[in-house]
Amino acid sequence: MAVSGKLYRRLADSIAAEIETGKYAVGERLPTERELAEHYGVSRPTLREALIALEMLGMIEARHGLGIYVTRAQLPLTASAYDFEIGAFELIEARRLFEGEAAALAAATIDDEALAELERLLALMADEDELKGEDADKEFHMVIARATGNGAIIATIENLWELRNRSPLARNILTRARGMGLEPRIAEHRRVLEALRAHDPVAARQAMRDHLERVIEHLLHATETEALERAQQESKARRSQIAKRVAI
Repeated sequence: MAVSGKLYRRLADSIAAEIETGKYAVGERLPTERELAEHYGVSRPTLREALIALEMLGMIEARHGLGIYVTRAQLPLTASAYDFEIGAFELIEARRLFEGEAAALAAATIDDEALAELERLLALMADEDELKGEDADKEFHMVIARATGNGAIIATIENLWELRNRSPLARNILTRARGMGLEPRIAEHRRVLEALRAHDPVAARQAMRDHLERVIEHLLHATETEALERAQQESKARRSQIAKRVAI
């Protein structure tokens, strides 16, 4: 495997190369995610990102309860540059690193005005309009970043949030996860807010890191759930077709 470039992309390239050389034929099932992760020595998030990238290219298809199947023997010509940019799991891992430290730094200096704004945004996260809730979520994190008073930290965290909208792969994964786990998300933000209110850097760092760690697990679950729902829809369609034939 190459020593440069994004890890998920290098992994996707490696799996695609094995498909193209015929190690895995069209219609054949790939090894399980666990086996692939062990074989390539990568984490579940990295593997999931690589597999979703290949799925977006039409090379593989995840069939819940059956495994991952090869559906195309070669990468499409339009995918030669891999325009997927940054993956959602990469972004969350980076946010966990930077925002955990930002929360710790902000805890020491955050003022009552910023705390009141965080309280207001926390209430907005429960809005029935998911997009409004997501906007409030982003602003909650940006208020904390601004509370550090460090321009470099503010710019870095803002850029990480903007990357999720510019990357097709990140958008694909995050869209699959939309609408899941609202109550836990609000409770986790509440813990961050209370740690900031107590001006406790250690608790603020841990609360933020715990929140973003759960986001990673949530994304893993959401991509599995999406495959399950697709399989259920396909099964329902097949049952409907069989019922029609029987009725003739």
